[in-house]
Amino acid sequence: MAGVNGEKLKRLRAWVQNYEWGRSGAEAEVARLLALNTGAEIDPNKPYAEFWMGTHESGPNVLVEEEGEEEEEEEKEQQDVGLKEWIEKNPKVLGHKVLEKWGSDLPFLFKVLSVGKALSIQAHPDKELAKELHKMKPNLYKDANHKPEMALAITEFRALCGFITLQELKAVLEDVPEIVELVGTASAKQVMDIDERGGDTADKAKTALRSVFTQLMSASKEMTAKAISKLKSRLLLQSQLRSLTEKEELVLQLEKQYPGDIGVLSAFFFNYVKLKPGEALYLAANEPHAYLSGDCVECMATSDNVVRAGLTPKHRDIQTLCSMLTYNQGYPEILSGLALSPYITRYLPPFDEFEVDRCILPKGSSVVFPAVPGPSIFLAFVGKGTMKTGCWEGIVTEGDVVFEPANTELVITAATSELQLYRAGINSRFFHGL
Repeated sequence: MAGVNGEKLKRLRAWVQNYEWGRSGAEAEVARLLALNTGAEIDPNKPYAEFWMGTHESGPNVLVEEEGEEEEEEEKEQQDVGLKEWIEKNPKVLGHKVLEKWGSDLPFLFKVLSVGKALSIQAHPDKELAKELHKMKPNLYKDANHKPEMALAITEFRALCGFITLQELKAVLEDVPEIVELVGTASAKQVMDIDERGGDTADKAKTALRSVFTQLMSASKEMTAKAISKLKSRLLLQSQLRSLTEKEELVLQLEKQYPGDIGVLSAFFFNYVKLKPGEALYLAANEPHAYLSGDCVECMATSDNVVRAGLTPKHRDIQTLCSMLTYNQGYPEILSGLALSPYITRYLPPFDEFEVDRCILPKGSSVVFPAVPGPSIFLAFVGKGTMKTGCWEGIVTEGDVVFEPANTELVITAATSELQLYRAGINSRFFHGL
């Protein structure tokens, strides 16, 4: 696969993470892609959580030699060349602007997620805090980078994201006595007494929310378990008299997944978001969130920094989480994407590191991805077609992952009734200085 700048397009063998919250092999998109991409046998009962495309050391991709490709002897001897190592030896594939800003590595990690069970309530630190956490607790926070991310729904995708409004928070404190028991009436009253028409309402609301959320997350295990048990009994009783709200039903689901976990109660404080296929959600630094269910394409800055506080058996850093959050309130922005052509939709988050394109091509149709000054990774998700550069043409089928060097124009044509692809690349605003 040769690009117009003389560098070859590279097929990649991706990596899969089998975290316990993943969907089972029988139903996970991640499992389907793994089988197609690597030929691995799938265990229908094992969880398949994340399909990784990129250079991250926790899931490095490996170059796949093209069948029939003329290789020099020394290349033949080098089996399993990592994408990261190859980029380090051929840094010009990143383009000079990317190289200048991020060095000889990809600044983004591209994934597909299959979520069967809620992920932890978490937030990712900004760059300043990441540096501090890495210095103080390097065993927990393994790098000094921020980790903004974006999830693009493939199926209906559900998540908790950001804090509800002041008005909604007041309703929660009125309707959920078990929360008031844990946070105390003084903290609850601080929220209830805020005048929503006052000039300094936003600041007062943030202060009161910080106080009440920190009290909740800091409650003892015994008190938390007791409160959740009461909540469960009350909701099961009320469900015989009325329809439960979506949030109440969700809380009962979370209680089954994580019995006695403070995250069950804190879910009342967050926006309950349901993305339709083709809708995306971006998650800025210091914003709380938890993915709940469904399949999505995800892209993020390359980092491992996660501060967790609920719905998890892993290490919790409640103090750090409660102190780092912005406490912004209101429903998050949902991205529907920008139509670049009848076939390509682009999702542009407000971060330099990445953007994502979704491409759906009907049979016989072609689309041109113009040359850009940075690298891209393509995932063929469904169907079959051809990829063509200035001096090369090859077949691409579902499960294929392809690295495209900077400054390469690519023409893709669908051979089946539908060819669906996703592309991750550097945010185009970065190159235009926007």
